[in-house]
Amino acid sequence: MRSSLALAAALLSLTEALSVQQRQNGPRVVALNTERKPAVNPIHRDKLRRRGNVEVGLDNEETLYFINGTIGTPPRSVRLHIDTGSSDLWVNTPSSDLCSERSSPCQFAGTYSANQSSTYEYIGSYFNISYVDGSGASGDYASDTVSFGPAKLDRLQFGIGYSSTNGQGILGIGYPINEVQVNRAGMQPYRNLPAQMVADGMIQSNAYSIWLNDLSANTGNILFGGIDTEKFTGSLQTLPIQPVRGAFAEFYLTLTDVQLAGQSVAGGGGMALGVLLDTGSSLSYLPDDMVQTIYSQLGAQYDSDNEVAYVPCSLARGSTTMSFSFSGVNIEVDMNELVLDIMTSSGRRPVFSNGQTACLFGINAAGQGTNVLGDTFLRSAYVVYDLANNEISLAQTKFNSTTTKIVEIGTGANSVPGATKVSNPVAATNGIQGPSLVNGLGKNGATKMGGGLVGTAVAFAVAVAVGVMI
Repeated sequence: MRSSLALAAALLSLTEALSVQQRQNGPRVVALNTERKPAVNPIHRDKLRRRGNVEVGLDNEETLYFINGTIGTPPRSVRLHIDTGSSDLWVNTPSSDLCSERSSPCQFAGTYSANQSSTYEYIGSYFNISYVDGSGASGDYASDTVSFGPAKLDRLQFGIGYSSTNGQGILGIGYPINEVQVNRAGMQPYRNLPAQMVADGMIQSNAYSIWLNDLSANTGNILFGGIDTEKFTGSLQTLPIQPVRGAFAEFYLTLTDVQLAGQSVAGGGGMALGVLLDTGSSLSYLPDDMVQTIYSQLGAQYDSDNEVAYVPCSLARGSTTMSFSFSGVNIEVDMNELVLDIMTSSGRRPVFSNGQTACLFGINAAGQGTNVLGDTFLRSAYVVYDLANNEISLAQTKFNSTTTKIVEIGTGANSVPGATKVSNPVAATNGIQGPSLVNGLGKNGATKMGGGLVGTAVAFAVAVAVGVMI
């Protein structure tokens, strides 16, 4: 992969409010609310990452979703990027070469120092997570007290990045089989966050729901062990997660159709494409021929060198929608969720040669990489990840809902309240890859770059060739 220039991530100004509710005959609900200062460079964000009920608020930084917590005794604050595409929690340590740099790249997300925690326990020196773009983190596995609001886990295992190339830690909440300890060290899986919550009796089942809210929203939430029926419309429809080489390792669903303005762009005939539902990808990545059809219908201008497409920003104000179908379950995505505002390195919005303001389109070609439905899709869907039953339930999201009605996810089959299993779901016949030794955000990001996507600063340096001017 070619190296890229990248815009510096905007520092976040946070205002955090904590509210605790005790529901009668139910577990506690913890709500953490944050405000964000939007990032202006979603491509850079993907580049870095390619690779009871407990409710935790998500800080929507336009292209990344964070939760706030603490680690150790006394507690140290950390901001963790939540990722359904990986399974390990890891944090930086302040003494690493990266975090010791004069620019303090780890300061905004916080760090953890094992020697300063009285509850730290060493596990082993085999933590090593890598991304296909060459970034990653390595160091020790440890356990310590980890808290998200009043939800406190006394001995949660996580990785310490004594060597790291990312300024913020990751909270991977995928299948334990995808942990570094399993893939790299050949050991048995450990209990990651949702599994440990079950073991500690905080939630009944290893399942959680995610509501990202819309592109302009400051906050969303994740509910471990529950759903919020006020955050979606219609009813939840349940689909089987597709196994990977006989094992449940990642959150693949079968995509059976994609329509733009009511017309299929899937090329005709029945489609049974495995796609990964991954909060770790800012954009979505689909087969090249399908994406070419979408670009043609929208009039997108494509930069083949850098594998990005530009559309007029005015497209976000139109009524055109895209529909994604999963064995009859349809999620509608409006253009205002797919057209992303971007800035050049000089702080200005780019324009086409005809004077129209140019925006980034939120769907890219997957190339030889994994097909992914990332945040440009997930904001429009309310998603329940049921690891216990190897199922995902979907419904159309309700943007900017101000009401809440939380219901527990129980145990056993049919445990997601009010969800209906889809009859005769289609099994994927192509598009499923892995599992891979490259874990999490690195794999589920850089691979989808197709090996050639570069940061916005570089992209706009060559964008004039396709009629985009800075």
